[in-house]
Amino acid sequence: MPRNDDEGGAAVPTGRVARLLRFGGMASGIAGGAAAEGLRALSRGRRPDLAYVLFTPANTARLTDGLSDLRGAALKLGQMLSMDTGLVLPDELTAILARMRDDARHMPPKQLQATLDAEWGPGWYRRFARFDVRPFAAASIGQVHRAVTHEGHALAIKVQYPGVRASIDSDVDNVATLMRLSGMLPRGMDIAPLLAEAKRQLHAEADYAAEARHLARFGALLTGSDTFAVPGLHSALCTPQVLAMDYMESVPLDTLVEAPQAERDRVAAALIDLVMRELFVFGAMQTDPNLANYRIDPKTGRIVLLDFGAVQPVSAELAADFRDLARAALSGDADETRQAMLRVGYFDSTTAPRHQRLIQSMFDTAMGPLRQAEPFDFGQSDLLARLRDMGLALGNDRDLAHVPPAATLFLHRKIGGMYLMAARLRARVVLQPMLEAYCDTATRPR
Repeated sequence: MPRNDDEGGAAVPTGRVARLLRFGGMASGIAGGAAAEGLRALSRGRRPDLAYVLFTPANTARLTDGLSDLRGAALKLGQMLSMDTGLVLPDELTAILARMRDDARHMPPKQLQATLDAEWGPGWYRRFARFDVRPFAAASIGQVHRAVTHEGHALAIKVQYPGVRASIDSDVDNVATLMRLSGMLPRGMDIAPLLAEAKRQLHAEADYAAEARHLARFGALLTGSDTFAVPGLHSALCTPQVLAMDYMESVPLDTLVEAPQAERDRVAAALIDLVMRELFVFGAMQTDPNLANYRIDPKTGRIVLLDFGAVQPVSAELAADFRDLARAALSGDADETRQAMLRVGYFDSTTAPRHQRLIQSMFDTAMGPLRQAEPFDFGQSDLLARLRDMGLALGNDRDLAHVPPAATLFLHRKIGGMYLMAARLRARVVLQPMLEAYCDTATRPR
C-alpha cells in the first residue's frame, strides 16, 4: 500500500461549473469588501479610491486564497505575471501575484488515488516498494511524490491536478477579468496577445508527454556536464498526466546564500551562461525562473535542473535578432540599437516617440552591467530599483498601448529571474566577455 502521512490537503475543483462558481464567489466577495471599504471612506469624509477599496488586506486574502484553491491556470497565470514579464503592474496587484507565486496546496489522498487509478489502473501501488502519498512539492499544475521501485530506484512522480487542462482557457479569461477590475492597467493596453501566449504555454505545461520529451532533450544536451545534472526519465510510468523521473538528492539554491563568494559566483555565472546557451545555441529555453527549479547536489556541486514544462522554442530568426541587438548595445550605437529593438518588438512604428525614447533608455540602463569588463556586483546594485522606477513612470502613462511580442516577454521573464537569482546569491560576475563570446559566432561549443 502507498505510504500515507497526510490526510489533509484541499480538493481541486474539477468541473467547469464548480470553478466558475469559485470565481463568482471571489468576485462577489471582493465587490462586497470594496463596497464596505468605500462606505467607510465616505463616512470619514474621504473620496474612495478604486485601488484603495479593491486592494484591502481582506480582499487580497480573498483573491490569493481563492486562486490558490483553484490551482491550475488560475494560480499559474498569477505566478507567471508576478515575475518580470516586461509588464509593470501596480504595487498592490504585484503583491497579490507574488503571494500566489509562493502559495500552492496539495490535493487530498482520495483525490490523488482516484487520479492515479485513472492513469495507471487500480492496484498501481503494487508497482512500488514505497509510495509517499504526501507530496514533497506542490505547485500550480501538479504535485510531486517520492517513490521507490522494487528494484530500489528512487523516483520523483509528478501528478497533474485533475481538470487542469480542461479549465485553462476559461481560467485565464476569468483571471484577466479580475485584473481588469483594478482599472489600473494603462488605457488602451492590449494584453490579448499575452493572454493568448499564456494559454498556449499553459496548455504546453499541462502536457506531461511534451515535458517528458523536453526533459530527455535537455538531458541529452547536457550529457557529461560537470556543471549541470538533469533527472533521468522513466518513460514506462509516464502518461499525459503523470511524469516519472529519477529522484535526485539536492538542496535548495538558497542554501548557498552564506557559501564562499567564489561558489556563489560560480553558480550564478553558470546559470546566466545557460540562459545564453538556450537563446543562442539550444534553440529552446526553459522560461520559468522560479528558484525552486534550480537545486544543488551537495556531493558533486552540480546544479540540478528541474521542471521542463515551460520550455519554449527559440526560432533562428529571433536568436539572430537578439544577437544583433546585443552587438549593437555592446558597441553603444544608439541608432543600430533602436533598429534592432524595432525588429525584436520592444516598440513599433506607431509607438509614440516619447515612449520609444523611454523604452530605449530602460534597455540602455539594463545593458550597463553587460558593458563592463570587471565583475558586476549583483548584491550591491540598485539596478532593479532604477529599472522599476523607470518602468512605473512608463506604465503609468495612460496612453501607452504597445505590448512587446509574447516570446520576448517570456524571455525577459527568464532573464529577470536570473538577475533576481544572482542578487539573492550576492554574486559578482564578469558578464561582458560572456555575452561577447555568443555574439562573435552563430554557435558556441556546448
